[in-house]
Amino acid sequence: MISIASMAGVIRGQGGVVLIDMAYYATALSLVGLNFGLAIGLIAGFLSFVPFLGFTLGFGLSMGIAVVQFGDNWVLIAVVFAIYMIGQFIEGNVLYPKLVGSSININPVWLMFALLAFGALFGFVGLLLAVPLAAIGAVLIRFGVAKYKSSTLYLGHNGGTGGDPV
Repeated sequence: MISIASMAGVIRGQGGVVLIDMAYYATALSLVGLNFGLAIGLIAGFLSFVPFLGFTLGFGLSMGIAVVQFGDNWVLIAVVFAIYMIGQFIEGNVLYPKLVGSSININPVWLMFALLAFGALFGFVGLLLAVPLAAIGAVLIRFGVAKYKSSTLYLGHNGGTGGDPV
């Protein structure tokens, strides 16, 4: 039951991050006047559920179109660059830890550690599985600690023999 609630929290939190990313990138790129900014923003935001894929694809497309469209106007190209840097910073440091981490009761530091560890060990697949596996691990650890704290080993009962254990 707890693991189902944790997995639902992961899906809800990740869905919230995706929706906010879609709205941010689509709005910001459209306001700058980037051709296809709305479509690129929606695609980049939607694919942000896969770590770094949405950012990389959206950033590459946006910067390529910005260089072709704006030509010598380096200020607008820098604005498109800043949109993605700010978006990535907010996603990684605010949205993901708050929406996903708090929904599954995992400390943001452990969440980032899980992403780094699973990404380093298993690559792209590890990044996809890091948050759900961290949620499952947290549930199992909490269950084990609760069982241990209610056990006679922790409480110090000796099973009714009347003496202290040696």
